[in-house]
Amino acid sequence: MGPLLLLTSTLLSSWRMVEAQPSFTIKQITMAIEPGTDVRRDTNVTVKCQAVVGIFGQQALSRAYTIYKDGIVVYTKTTSSSEDLVYPLPQVRVSNTGKYKCKIEIEGKQKSSDPKKLTVTGLSSPVLRLNKDVFSEGEEVIARCTATEETGSIIFYFYEGSNELQETRVNSNQAEVKLRLSGKGSRRISCDYTVLITPDSVKSRKSNITTVSIQELPVTPVLEISPRQRIYEGDRLNISCVVGGFLYNYDGISLFLSQGTDLLSRGTTKINHSMTALAKDSGEFECRLEKGNVAKTSTKNVSVTELFSAPTLTVSPAEVFQGDNMKLTCRSANYASERLRKEEVTYTINPPGTQLVPGREVGVFSGRTLRYEFNYTCTAQAKGIVKHSKILTISPKVSVSVPKILVVGRVILGRPFQILCQSDVGSLPINYTLLKKYDFLNSTTVKQPYQQARFMVTIQKPDEINQYMCEAQNNDRRNGELSKRLNATVIVPLSEPVLTVLPDLADIAEGDNLYLICGIKGTPPVTFKWYHSGDVQPLFTTTSNKITMDYQIPSLGSKHSGTYYCEAVNIANNIVRSQLVTIDVRMALWKKGVIVASCLLVVAVLVLLCVLRFRAKRDAAPHYDGTEGRATNGTRDSVASLPADISNRSSYSIPATV
Repeated sequence: MGPLLLLTSTLLSSWRMVEAQPSFTIKQITMAIEPGTDVRRDTNVTVKCQAVVGIFGQQALSRAYTIYKDGIVVYTKTTSSSEDLVYPLPQVRVSNTGKYKCKIEIEGKQKSSDPKKLTVTGLSSPVLRLNKDVFSEGEEVIARCTATEETGSIIFYFYEGSNELQETRVNSNQAEVKLRLSGKGSRRISCDYTVLITPDSVKSRKSNITTVSIQELPVTPVLEISPRQRIYEGDRLNISCVVGGFLYNYDGISLFLSQGTDLLSRGTTKINHSMTALAKDSGEFECRLEKGNVAKTSTKNVSVTELFSAPTLTVSPAEVFQGDNMKLTCRSANYASERLRKEEVTYTINPPGTQLVPGREVGVFSGRTLRYEFNYTCTAQAKGIVKHSKILTISPKVSVSVPKILVVGRVILGRPFQILCQSDVGSLPINYTLLKKYDFLNSTTVKQPYQQARFMVTIQKPDEINQYMCEAQNNDRRNGELSKRLNATVIVPLSEPVLTVLPDLADIAEGDNLYLICGIKGTPPVTFKWYHSGDVQPLFTTTSNKITMDYQIPSLGSKHSGTYYCEAVNIANNIVRSQLVTIDVRMALWKKGVIVASCLLVVAVLVLLCVLRFRAKRDAAPHYDGTEGRATNGTRDSVASLPADISNRSSYSIPATV
């Protein structure tokens, strides 16, 4: 029983899983456009969508169809029928042109067809209508352009001859606009339209041409100006701007009086304007009449003679320094002598309170320059006319300060070096002059802040350094500023090296202390080096602020014999070498005494030995046994050989020799 229940449960689960799985498949979907993809307007077009769906069993499926035109949904339908979906497009228009695509969706599964493009050609001719044929100047014309039976998004264009007047975009097949036509006479009005299709557009032919007649307004602007000629500054100008002609109705009429871009006044039928004439008022005045979009103008030129010219402000001298006296002159160059005397023009300096005093001459002001930049103007006035000069900016220059004189780098005797002249204060340009004993040597002009006044010189004696001075000048009306004398350390290159030996060369012996003294001429500090010929490395090196240094070799021996020299160098970096000195170390005196004493001792010993030997041979005698006349074995000489005084004795003794 148990196995049977398990088998039944397994089969039931398998059946449910099969039942839950999809029971269909969308094999393909195709779309067709009939009678074709390229058609003329008014053709009846059908878009067919055919889906091939594989179904398990006889179940009915709900099919959702969607048709797109240029990516936008244009038609949807849900059906359980397996028949093709048909989307009719009766009497197509150019606006039906586009890419079409069909999509089917069944229970979450969907599939789309390939897109196909439908192209429709042929537009209807536009029709233009106007509300009437005769208009007054400035009156609005109502124009209506119709694209018969066209659909979609359309732009309408309206023309006067070949000139486009207006355009408007609508989503219908007609557009109505208001046109304003200027000028009198006949005008030829037409229209056309463009149908917008993605991504292109299609233009229609021109509409019928309608001729309209425009009647001129019977009114004009009238401009009057007095006086009419010989107008001078200060004269009163009276200007009138009125409507000339007759209208039954003046409603909507406007008058404008202007000079250049300046609007002087406005009114309806008449304008009266009065003003004081100025030279700047010379030019064109305009009276303008406007009604609707109609504008008529009347212009007149006015020439205003200058009563006196605008003053010019100048300063003298042209270049001023802080605290210097200066003179400002304010003058008008031209006068209308027939209307004005020169003495009638008065001048003032602005701003007031500048501490400038009027001089005896008209328009001349004197005073001292300020210590900072300042802007001045002046005013000329006569008969109510006031004129101002342009701004004069006075930037007082700063006098040059006493220059500093110094050297650049080191000063080495006999070699070129640079002298720098520099003032801490002073307006550019500054002229620097190098002097030696007050005599001119050279000059240069510093014009830029980054420039420096440098002079190249060479001295042959150390005391020449104090003979240099420099002068700075930036004001031709003043003497230049003279610097102090140049003070700098002069480095004298080394020369005349001499190596001195102590003790005297003839007195140098073993055991002595030898002093090698190196002396030079030049500027310390000096680096000294002592060399023993044959050695690459120096015996000793030292740096000193003295010009003479010594090197000691203690307890001389024979190995110290040889040739010696010294070298020296200072900041000038010229190495000098002394003469060669040959040292011969002699033997010590005590050694000589010992040798002499030894030699004498040896000689004395040899002499003593010789004497002793000689005496030994002379004093030697034979050996006797007591019998006279009988000799022994020869140990002694015979009696006959002895001296006479001894041989006569019966007995004797021979003293021992030492």
